[in-house]
Amino acid sequence: LHFRADAPLDVKAVFFIPSFHSEKYGMGRMEPGVSLYSRKILIESKSPDILPEWLRFVKGAVDSEDLPLSISREKAQDSALIARLKKALTRKFISHLTTMKKKEEDRYKTEFYGEFGFFLKEGVCQDFEFQEPLSKLLYFETSKGMRGEMITLDEYVSRCPPEQKEIYYLYVPSRDLAAQSPYLEAFDKAGREVIFVYTPIDDFVMANLQKFEGRELVSVDKSDIDLGDSKEDEKDKDESVVQLSDADAKEFCAWFQMTLGEEKVEICKVTNRLSNSPAMVTDTVAGSMRRMMQYVDTGGGNGVPLPKQKVEINPKHPIIVALNSARKEEELLAKVCAEQIFDNCLLAAGLLDDGRTMVPRLNDILLTVVKDWKTGEKRTDSETETESK
Repeated sequence: LHFRADAPLDVKAVFFIPSFHSEKYGMGRMEPGVSLYSRKILIESKSPDILPEWLRFVKGAVDSEDLPLSISREKAQDSALIARLKKALTRKFISHLTTMKKKEEDRYKTEFYGEFGFFLKEGVCQDFEFQEPLSKLLYFETSKGMRGEMITLDEYVSRCPPEQKEIYYLYVPSRDLAAQSPYLEAFDKAGREVIFVYTPIDDFVMANLQKFEGRELVSVDKSDIDLGDSKEDEKDKDESVVQLSDADAKEFCAWFQMTLGEEKVEICKVTNRLSNSPAMVTDTVAGSMRRMMQYVDTGGGNGVPLPKQKVEINPKHPIIVALNSARKEEELLAKVCAEQIFDNCLLAAGLLDDGRTMVPRLNDILLTVVKDWKTGEKRTDSETETESK
């Protein structure tokens, strides 16, 4: 990229984007790659002041005749001029990327974005002045696209129905797990597109961006999302589906919260957002944020305590219906199943610290199933012998 301007500053610049960067190989944070000159005299090699930190992958040189020099020639004296120069160069570089994305989208996505997209996301989180133009340069997979097919936030907005005022996203480690997520069920039924974010930096981008083109970015694990009644919901109302009555559901929620303890469950209530899953937790601290808190924890290895969770149950799910009956007859088994349902919710939300804690409980559940099967088999054999006699 060659850049020359006379206003607001006299500046000549040449920038070069390498084909790869070294940070992804674990070689540490890169140093700035642009050197500063004044009247063709080197002022500072690899200056940290000439471009924002998120552009540290850019190589090149900048020459300006408007910069007054100190006698030692090591630093420009006018920091205000440096700030103006930095802003002008950053704006020009973003403009270059925007033009490249429009005219050579395939090249932009394959050659640049795949390698340096991380730095643009870092810029969204750090550089609030250029947050809006940077957000237009990002790409994401969505629930309505194919694997590997990415779209921009502008494209997402253009595909939204007129009544949709939010941009929905789901943080999940992979697309396969996204397809199985309980949080996606209601959006699939309502025909709403959801953006998939796979890495912690993507999650931070959404949290920092907050809004795009006047639309709020909303995580699908929020409890107050209203998608309206879908066609499948209306169909379910006409069919006779075994489910808990309002009174039974209220009693079940109270039992569920009491069984798990108020230190784990803040509230338990019924939801109509679920179809294939028995329950979910909402309004969670993102799993990526929790892991980041654990990384910086200095509490002597005690870890970051899990906050109280808001649990929402599906009163139509066979597990919930059967568990409601079992809690009155098999209290111990019902308690074990409730604990497993809660841990399944945490696992789906990315909040379960160590899945190995579930192993003893799962073994107990398997043992109960095997014993019931064996008892049932003996009972069947006995009935068969009686009939033959």
